[in-house]
Amino acid sequence: MLGRIRGWQRRHWRDRSKAERVELQTLGTWYFTAWFFSFAWLALPLVGGLDRRPGPLLVGGLLMLTAALQCAEANRLTRPVLDHYLRRAELPPRALYPAAGLLALGLALALVLAVVGGADPVTTRLCMGAAMLPFGMLYGLVVPIRRFLRHSALFAVVLMAAFGWAEPDAAGIFMVGLLTAFATCFSLFACRCSAWNLAVLWEADRAGEVEARLAVAEERLRFGRDLHDVMGRNLAVIALKSELAVQLARRGRPEAVEQMIEVQRIAQDSQREVRAVVRGYREADLGVELAGAQGVLRAAGIACEVSGEAGGLPAEVQSALGWVVRETTTNVLRHGDAGRCAVALRTEEGRVVLTVENDGAGPSTTGNGDGSGLTGLRERLRGVDGTLEAGFVGTGLFRVVAEVPLSGKAAVREGAS
Repeated sequence: MLGRIRGWQRRHWRDRSKAERVELQTLGTWYFTAWFFSFAWLALPLVGGLDRRPGPLLVGGLLMLTAALQCAEANRLTRPVLDHYLRRAELPPRALYPAAGLLALGLALALVLAVVGGADPVTTRLCMGAAMLPFGMLYGLVVPIRRFLRHSALFAVVLMAAFGWAEPDAAGIFMVGLLTAFATCFSLFACRCSAWNLAVLWEADRAGEVEARLAVAEERLRFGRDLHDVMGRNLAVIALKSELAVQLARRGRPEAVEQMIEVQRIAQDSQREVRAVVRGYREADLGVELAGAQGVLRAAGIACEVSGEAGGLPAEVQSALGWVVRETTTNVLRHGDAGRCAVALRTEEGRVVLTVENDGAGPSTTGNGDGSGLTGLRERLRGVDGTLEAGFVGTGLFRVVAEVPLSGKAAVREGAS
């Protein structure tokens, strides 16, 4: 499972599923957040509020270096911690030790800065908050929420006592507690809630895959039942009549020929019935496919407009165009990033024209290109003298146009039947 997740990190954005895109966006946000708070709460306040004496400058420089190392370590551990939360992989017990050591160093340097009076109280408190956030974002995903809250409360008491000893000021002590509470809440609501949403999204994605596999299995069972219903009785009759014919032939009775003629007739009937069953599975009803495409695309969050009626068209034309609708809908769902899809069916000048257009195509969207799926559709359409054109008609706009003449092979076969 983990190997499959790792693999999609190297793929193009448009080739990813929605769950993969959301996860990648979430990781990017977490990476940026660690650096943002270190810059806004530590680097900027130190530049403006640090005393220019050698001692405070040295402590401030070490603080900035420690903050950079904290952010780099947090970025390195973000993916393993998320995999641990999503139960893809186990996190080694000591994986957070380096991050915890950098946290302790950052807080110690902020405390030293407060003791030597190297910066104003607000700056030292912000440096303390900036040191807590990178570690809190990781720790909040590793331990249960109650334990995280207990540890945060204990941590707040220790920090308030330490900074209260360094600078005995009620407002400063309160600010330490407030910043600790903010770091705790941010780690829970911004990070853990996002991770929980990801877990729900991946579970829904897996449920969709399971549902699709179950639908295929159910269809196979239905197909098996239909074949059994068609062939079971006929094969039983063929077996009985063949056995009877053998017995009659051994006795030299002329009725054996009649029995074998009957076996031949039943076998021919069985062939026709099997062809009818298979044809029912292979042929696509255009009206059903149009309604199904609209329902599936809307369920996927893609606005879909369908215009035109399939009634009155020859059965083979409906089947061929139904496969076009099915294949293009699959391509929109699988390969594109569409927000809108339009399907239009019209009859003009003795031909039927089906147009499928979506706005989610890109240069790397190979599924919307001239692949084996479209090649198969062209072969189906050639069977009814039809044609298929597919290509880009604008930036990110992909159009498939299928045309079938009403006076072609399909109409001739329809009239003959």
